[in-house]
This record gives sequence, structure tokens and C-alpha cells, in this order.
Amino acid sequence: MRTAPNHLSRLLTVVLLLLGLVTAAGAQAHATPQRLTGSATICSNSPIPSGWVVTSSYNSSSCAGTGVAYTITDTSNLTSLSTVCSMSPIPASWVITSAYNAGGCQGTGVAYTLVKITTQSSIVICSQSPIPPGWVITNAYNSTACAGTGVAYTIGNTVNLSSVTACSQSPIPGGWVITSAYNNTGCVGTGVAYTLVRITTQSSVTVCSQSPLPPGWVITNAYNNSGCAGTGVAYTIVSVANLTSVTVCSQSPLPQGWVITSAYNNTGCAGTGIAYTLVKVTTQTTLTVCSQSPIPQGWVISGSFNSSSCAGTGVAYSIRRA
Repeated sequence: MRTAPNHLSRLLTVVLLLLGLVTAAGAQAHATPQRLTGSATICSNSPIPSGWVVTSSYNSSSCAGTGVAYTITDTSNLTSLSTVCSMSPIPASWVITSAYNAGGCQGTGVAYTLVKITTQSSIVICSQSPIPPGWVITNAYNSTACAGTGVAYTIGNTVNLSSVTACSQSPIPGGWVITSAYNNTGCVGTGVAYTLVRITTQSSVTVCSQSPLPPGWVITNAYNNSGCAGTGVAYTIVSVANLTSVTVCSQSPLPQGWVITSAYNNTGCAGTGIAYTLVKVTTQTTLTVCSQSPIPQGWVISGSFNSSSCAGTGVAYSIRRA
């Protein structure tokens, strides 16, 4: 009878030991994985860590399924790399400055030279390169240093500029508009250049019809203009920031919270020939709008009727707050 307590004691010790082993194993399983640093070899179907690039690609029997392995390199402490395979991801703020045939890049046979954008205000890149936000293409030309496309770009940073000349294939930074478009042999690929202007303190500006329009701006006039190669049409645009009503051309974007209260023929709106009167919904509880008007959130249509004041549809709605 005295052996039972000893047996229970030994059993309890074993249980506690097992629990300790399980706890230790669990802690190890949930430990934060160690981040790779420097360089590593992975199979080509493996995810590539953010900020890493493929510097070589080759056949490997160790990579079942693809048979291809990658050598990858961490770019966090680098500013340039002479060999990056063309299938590699390109980290943010890095650009391709040359492209060439490379036997060490199995699968594509092409490698890139990459440079990190740091203090540069301009740089020459290959046309397949990503373009950092806020940068524009100022020149495009044929280049044997860019295998695959044969075209290079000169790009410039707009951060300290209020106007710039850019090729028409250039990205246009937010808040910039196209004020003229013209033929330019320095823009291989399109042959057209734009004059870009940054919207700062302006309340109105003339832009070409292919221009992006900043949020909260509307088209008040549209007319033929030979200074806008490609469309031949220019717009006068204005900011509605300090307005409660405005007349716009029917091709204008309509700011959120504005409604169309009338629509009529207008020769000052080339392209559609129709203008709208817009009103900003503020403290009103009821309004009459044309049937092509957006209905503000929280408003409902309470009635509809024929109206000669609504060219295009001939129908108006009575709307009210719900």
C-alpha cells in the first residue's frame, strides 16, 4: 500500500516533464523567424523577401518542380547593383540604368544594372524601368544600352519645380496638369511633349483636354486649340473650393455633393455643346435637379416631371433629404 504514493509521484513527474517539453517546443515554433541578411540561395518558386533582388538564376536539381535556383541579395545597405536578373522584383526607389544579355540569368537571359534614387534630381534609365513617384520623363531616345526595348529615358524629379516639359508617355504627378502639347523629336515613341504645371495657389487654369483634372476642379469652357496636339481641344478649369454654384461643360467631372439644376445648349463647350448649372448641396432640404444629376447620399427622389430646363433628357426630379 505504501508504493502507491511513490507510483503517483513518479507519474506526476513524468507528466510535468512532458508538459515542459511541449511548452518549450511551442515557444520555439512561435519564435520570430530570423531575417535573412546579405545573400542567399532559394528555389525559383520561393517568395522573394521585400527589398531583395535576384542576382543570378541557374539550373538546380535541388529545386524539384522548377529545376531552377536563384541567388538573391539584400539591397537595404546598397545604392547600386551591376547584375540583377530581369525577372527580379525591383525595390521601391530603384531604377534600371542599363539592360544587357547575361548567361547567368537562366530563363530570360537578360540582366539589369540598378541604381537607388537618393539625392539625384535627374538620371538616365531604360524605358522598362519603374519611374519613382513625382518623377517625369523629360527625354526619350534610342539606346543600345537598353536590351529588350532599345529605348532610354531621361527622368527628372519635380519636387522643387512648378513647371516642366515632359514626354507624353510620362506619368503625371498628382496635382499637375497639361497646359500645352506639341510635336517633339526628343520624345521617341510618341513624338509628343507636354508642358506640365503644378497646381498651387491658382483658382483657374487653361489645360489641354487630355490633362488629368485635380479633385474638386471643373471644366467651365471647352474650345479648339492648336496648342494641344493630339486632341486639338483646351479646357478652362476652375476650383470649386470657395464656390456654391458654377456653370460647367457637360464633360466636366462633378464634385461630390454637387447637383445639376439645369442643362442647356452652349457653344462654349466644344465636344458636347451642353452646359450644366451646378449647385453645392449645403443646408438645403429640397431641390429640383435634372435627371442626369447625381443624387447626393442621404437624398431621395420625391417626384419627376418634364422640364425644358434639362437639355438632353427633358426630365427633372424633385429631391429631398431622407
